Amino acid sequence: MPRTPAEILAQARTIALVGASPRPERPSNSVMRYLLDAGYRVLPVRPVGPAEILGVSRVASLAEIEEPIDLVDVFRRSEFCPGVAEEAVAAGAGALWLQLGVVSAKARSIAEAAGMDYVEDACTAIVHRQLAA
Repeated sequence: MPRTPAEILAQARTIALVGASPRPERPSNSVMRYLLDAGYRVLPVRPVGPAEILGVSRVASLAEIEEPIDLVDVFRRSEFCPGVAEEAVAAGAGALWLQLGVVSAKARSIAEAAGMDYVEDACTAIVHRQLAA
């Protein structure tokens, strides 16, 4: 039986944040900051950009991460999500989470076929705040 979003966050320690932005005004930046402050290990995934985002070394792809990934948190448009789902499966991630406004039936199909938990159209920071309340 799939885990709930709350269970996924309660059990996660390492989160790969795909689409991380170095720009403070971007939602991915504020969510990454929130998750770091909440005690998660957050690894920013972005093909190009500064060497670090919020003081954490950036990687270009999930394939570059050499440790277990509990959750892949995706800040990309829906059309890119099936590719991210395939990368998450290849990396052995435990769950795939698409942010607010992002929905992908194909990504869901890929993740669920691999036995990964899947969440879409929800914000990790908002769900976490609700848990803490």
